Amino acid sequence: MSDLTRFFEPPGRERVIVVGDVMLDCYQHGHIERISPEAPVPVLRHDSEVSVLGGAGNVAANLASLGAATLLIGRIGDDAAGQGVRRLCDGLGIETAFPPDPLARTIRKTRFVSGGQQVLRLDEETITTPNPAQREAILEAVRSALGTASALVLSDYAKGLLLGPLASELIALATEQGVPVIVDPKGRDFSRYRGADVVTPNRKELSLAAGDDLRGDAAIVSAARAQCDAHGIGAMLVTRSEDGLSHIGADATIHVPAEAREVFDVSGAGDTVVAAFTLATARGLSPQDAARLANSAAGIVVGKRGTAQVTAAELRESLRRKGDIPSRMRTPVLLEEAAETVAEWKRQGLSVGFTNGCFDILHYGHASILERSKALCDRLVVGLNSDRSVTRLKGPERPVNGVDDRAGLLLALRAVDAVVVFDADTPLTVIETLLPDVLIKGADYTIDTVVGADVVTGNGGVVKLLDLEPGRSTTAIIAQSQRAE
Repeated sequence: MSDLTRFFEPPGRERVIVVGDVMLDCYQHGHIERISPEAPVPVLRHDSEVSVLGGAGNVAANLASLGAATLLIGRIGDDAAGQGVRRLCDGLGIETAFPPDPLARTIRKTRFVSGGQQVLRLDEETITTPNPAQREAILEAVRSALGTASALVLSDYAKGLLLGPLASELIALATEQGVPVIVDPKGRDFSRYRGADVVTPNRKELSLAAGDDLRGDAAIVSAARAQCDAHGIGAMLVTRSEDGLSHIGADATIHVPAEAREVFDVSGAGDTVVAAFTLATARGLSPQDAARLANSAAGIVVGKRGTAQVTAAELRESLRRKGDIPSRMRTPVLLEEAAETVAEWKRQGLSVGFTNGCFDILHYGHASILERSKALCDRLVVGLNSDRSVTRLKGPERPVNGVDDRAGLLLALRAVDAVVVFDADTPLTVIETLLPDVLIKGADYTIDTVVGADVVTGNGGVVKLLDLEPGRSTTAIIAQSQRAE
């Protein structure tokens, strides 16, 4: 039976080693308004610059974002781009092992973007295989880390690191230690990945290896199994763009359809698939469930612009809304997860609202204020008093409904995007952590008595007081029921 919840209830923080071609992806944003008088080319007026990890670095970034302890091993130069890679890894908590190479040049891809569309890409790269000293340094770094590793990922972008014998040597090392190997391949010769547990080509890459333009399920399955048989590969996870992905093992095949959503950018989507599938496998999910989860992660990342990552909170919410996670997962998120989700919403340019309460017996007054709260923001987070907190505030007979029931009812409302339970008498810590753009309370408060109002306004946010529905309250409902008795 499928149980994707295991991904979100791990026994520990798995460690994944990523070896491959590390890059720096740069985005130069601007706008084009005219053609150059010097030549018939557009002039991009520069607005901003963003740099993120690319290539094997993006696989590592996705693993870290999903909660894995990650070690990234590759080659970078002692240049500005290399320093950028190191800073980004440090910021994401990614451990690194980059053998020193005074002659190396960090691979950098610079995309020039206007109106959300790429107008030019500039690649700076030198393709060379590692020299013997570098190869031995990489082997030693992997050898010393395998004892605590849950998986080894080889991210091959055909930029030199894995073009020689290193890939087969790393697979042999991991196999000796019983550590599964997942390979994101390049090129037509998959024999370099002999012995890997899973290889993850896209349809074009598998077609190149098979020497045929593969179309349809039967052709994909036949070609994948032929490659597995020829090269001793355990299984293939084939990404198929608008057709989703297929996991093809020796005895079973699963086709997972693509998720219907607006696609902004497919850059790095394959890296997300590799990261999510690897971590799901390390956490004990079946290959079929790991493929389903990886497909959902890809569906999220293609809705973002540029090379991007998926957080565990985003993935869980996506699965919850689709009904792929059982109802027992329709529970409030931890504050740390809420903080990740809110940060991602803000990166997407969405405004975040926050309100709070006991919501003991959910009634029309609650629904009304939540609907009006949602109208003030793009995403609404509700802070919910724990049972102990309600008892302290309302007396020993309360709450009438336990926190799981109260949270479940709130999450069933279309206005509510997330629920965070807090045990204190006030939600101040939650507000300080999330820093919402809009803080909402009932008009029975004044702004100077709203907890966290100074925090929100000091961060550039606003406080809104909404009129209550007259005569609607949990206290009144309880009193009426007692009179009826």
